[in-house]
Amino acid sequence: MGDLRMTGERPPWEGLDGTDRHAACVVAARAGDRRALNVLVNDLTPLVWHVARGHGLDRSTAEDVVQTVWLALLRHLDRLNEPRALAGWLVVATRRESQRTWTPARREAQLSDELADNLESDFGLPEDAALIDDRDHRLWRAFGRLSQKCQELLRLTVLAGRAEYRAVAEALSMPRGSIGPTRGRCLTTLRTHLDAEGGSR
Repeated sequence: MGDLRMTGERPPWEGLDGTDRHAACVVAARAGDRRALNVLVNDLTPLVWHVARGHGLDRSTAEDVVQTVWLALLRHLDRLNEPRALAGWLVVATRRESQRTWTPARREAQLSDELADNLESDFGLPEDAALIDDRDHRLWRAFGRLSQKCQELLRLTVLAGRAEYRAVAEALSMPRGSIGPTRGRCLTTLRTHLDAEGGSR
């Protein structure tokens, strides 16, 4: 396939969003357009990264997982039956690779290091930092009491947005129409747990 930049032809994914954009990129990447693969990596690496980090991986291990998942996609690109299901495929692949490499000891140290960095850069007064620190700890404790399914659903819907509910449904093996109601129930449960932790203030 010739270089589209030389012919002046518009990329097939231009003007598309969400699963339509990603499907067009998969088709183009299969045909040899390297720009399409770059678009996929740029668009979907945050999703892959978020799933990896959501499994408690430290930064270095998460980076390895992200690289492994993208390499796996390259190997399986021609065998991906439904290009529109790419985001779901990536979520499942990342979840499996993260579970394979996860060690419980990593979670606490990495979260506390990141929290300290964020507080130091975003909040000037120690009193403010202490309040934020306490609120965040309560929030994460409450979040940790949710079921695994609720945790993953909230991570994916917050990151992917409503337009990607189809990909989230495929990744979690749920009917698409149940994503919104289930998300609502998970948020209600989170609020209950947070209230039990002393509220959000």
